[in-house]
Amino acid sequence: MNKDTIEGNWKELKGKVKEQWGKLTDDRLDEIAGRREQLAGEIQQAYGVTREEAEKQINDFEQIRKH
Repeated sequence: MNKDTIEGNWKELKGKVKEQWGKLTDDRLDEIAGRREQLAGEIQQAYGVTREEAEKQINDFEQIRKH
């Protein structure tokens, strides 16, 4: 899954993202609108993880969704 896929499928993925990162509110998810960098920043802030960890979590999420 690449950046365009996340943005293009955001409506479809939004529910799964909410399941994965429940601390992110619907309002925040609407503002993110599939932008990977913003999603990473929100995960980093909400969960107190490093940027690298947030990116890893997104990569792991993408791999699971790919299969």
